[in-house]
Amino acid sequence: MADSFSMDAYSPQQIAERVDNIGVTKARLPLLSMAMLGMLAGAFIGLGALYYTLVISDAGLSFGVGRVLGGICFSLGLLLVVVAGAELFTGNNLLAMAWADGKVSTAEVMRNWAVVCCANFAGAAGLAVLVYLSGHTSMNAGAVAQTYLKIAAAKSAMPVSELFFRGVLCNVLVCMAVWMVLAGRTVVDKFFAIVLPISAFVAAGFEHSIANMYFFPLALLLKASGVALPAGAEFISVYAMFRNLIPVIIGNIVGGSVLVALVYYVIYIRPKKLGE
Repeated sequence: MADSFSMDAYSPQQIAERVDNIGVTKARLPLLSMAMLGMLAGAFIGLGALYYTLVISDAGLSFGVGRVLGGICFSLGLLLVVVAGAELFTGNNLLAMAWADGKVSTAEVMRNWAVVCCANFAGAAGLAVLVYLSGHTSMNAGAVAQTYLKIAAAKSAMPVSELFFRGVLCNVLVCMAVWMVLAGRTVVDKFFAIVLPISAFVAAGFEHSIANMYFFPLALLLKASGVALPAGAEFISVYAMFRNLIPVIIGNIVGGSVLVALVYYVIYIRPKKLGE
């Protein structure tokens, strides 16, 4: 009982055990709950992306300051996911630990990833529609709309190999943020665990599949509305969206599942299981 009220952070070994056990719970959520929590997570990440875009639309900020400040604001998305409660595909790549430990089946992991990823898309795209209808993008004399279009144009033009590796690096940092969140016991702990890794991946320009599920639909709506297009925005399309999402999703899976979950499984769970 005393441990329940301790203010000390959980140790890395304890975090690994928590990730392992939480993975079982997540994999076996009822379908409706999983889908609704997934839609919430997509909308939450979209809100973080909205906050980020608003900041970097300010041309008065230097490149570095704008990226870092925007990244800190983007952290709102994951903070909402972990504190308010939601199911995020990129964070759920940590289910690979429970899979490696034999606690959940391949089918259960695939079901979770498929349902949550699709639900994240629905939540993020739904938020994009609401944001478009709200007129938010007309802020800063239309600079916000232009920033969305520039972001989507850059993502449309990026080589597939770069998208994959940026997806890998993004989800290493996202899953490390989730990992460190599980070390904390308070909302304040969770906030500080999230901000630096998340702002780092955003500032570095890495690719988060769920954020892109917000950026592309909103950019497509803006393009269809007839606003003036910045250079490269003419290539924004549904094809460009999926050309981006497929390698980014694969990269996110490799970064979160292999480079975080399975690495920590080998370090902390496997030796204990084998009695080493």
